[in-house]
Amino acid sequence: MRIARRTALMAPLGLLAPPLRAAEAAWPRQTVRIIVPYTPGGASDIAARLLAEKLTPLWKQSVVVENRTGANGIVGSDAVAKAPADGHTLGFVSVNHAVNAALYTTPFDTLQDFSVLTVIYSVPLVLVAAPDFPAATVQELMAMVKAKPGEVTFANTGGAVHLAAEMFAHRVGAPMVNVPYRGSTAAHPDLIGRRVDVMFDTLPAVLGHVQGGKLKAIATTAAQRVPALPDLPTVAESGLPGFEAATWGAIIAPAGLPGPIATKIATDAAAQLKVDSVRERFAALGATPVGSTPEQAQAFVRAELAKWQEVVTQAGIEKQ
Repeated sequence: MRIARRTALMAPLGLLAPPLRAAEAAWPRQTVRIIVPYTPGGASDIAARLLAEKLTPLWKQSVVVENRTGANGIVGSDAVAKAPADGHTLGFVSVNHAVNAALYTTPFDTLQDFSVLTVIYSVPLVLVAAPDFPAATVQELMAMVKAKPGEVTFANTGGAVHLAAEMFAHRVGAPMVNVPYRGSTAAHPDLIGRRVDVMFDTLPAVLGHVQGGKLKAIATTAAQRVPALPDLPTVAESGLPGFEAATWGAIIAPAGLPGPIATKIATDAAAQLKVDSVRERFAALGATPVGSTPEQAQAFVRAELAKWQEVVTQAGIEKQ
């Protein structure tokens, strides 16, 4: 399943859209709105605005981004689910789209109420600790967690950052202590100061601290080593085969979007990922451009939801 999942995520978009019917051929007939269910300035928001800028001249209609925040992304996603399925309202979601389905009772069905059109990018997490933290490798951390069950702490800022640590503890077979924070900027000082032991955080969030010597990188959660830290091993190659976690960005639409429109949006968005200026911008975010077909994207999100649901169940986290 993991191999199929990565194939679905990373395969290039190479299918041409089937012929459009008259009504579909006229798309878009008006402004296209991309709802980002998170605050401005994050990776999802930056990516959505970058694509909107590139797609506006291509589609010959304005493509605008609307931030509609609340409930960890549920409010904005609900607005997408309830919009007409005509391609003029899209959403740009992150891994929280799948994590929310595992953690919360949502006003929509994550698999049935959306068309997932394409996965735009993937960003790995990095397992980090203070420079003087005793464990320098995954094997050493695993030994420490087993030797001190319920004593090793991890910083939790929600979403995949939280569940990656829960997945690690389950795979190791010993509990770790969850220390919640409102965000990386609140967690990092305590991590650097050894008031909390380890953290799984996004590559862009910790890269500066790692390069500046304030944090020690132990491993990444990617399937392969990442270019930004080429000498850093993955968790999977360090003793936990198949361990993989990432944040990602994807374009969604209301369920029922006509197939030709879905394929056109996915094809046009993926084409922008080959533009040098776009790739450079994503690289600056620590993101790897993807670009997948609607079928691949839907399968990927389905697999993500199943993975995080399993982690939530194993960790004994009660759905809210």
